[in-house]
Amino acid sequence: MRKPRDFDSELKALADKAKALRERRVRQLGELVTATGADALDADILAGALIHAATVKDAATKEGWRKTGAAFFLGKGGKPAGGPSNQQSGTLPLDGGAASA
Repeated sequence: MRKPRDFDSELKALADKAKALRERRVRQLGELVTATGADALDADILAGALIHAATVKDAATKEGWRKTGAAFFLGKGGKPAGGPSNQQSGTLPLDGGAASA
């Protein structure tokens, strides 16, 4: 005769696996934030940027972001955020643009 399946233990194993996958995803997102230099941003700014990115419908914009991200993961540019070299022209530094003496 065939041994009956233990559904409770199988469900518990699946729940444990799902929890481990969620924890891994959160950890990897944190590592990505750190690797890109976005950890230097305030949480409000980072959240706003992510919300904007999630709601953008323009395919050309998304394709540009995809190319930049792919280049980052391939190590071909996509330098971490922050620092004077990544500052767009016409923007002020975070210290308000005060000139040093």
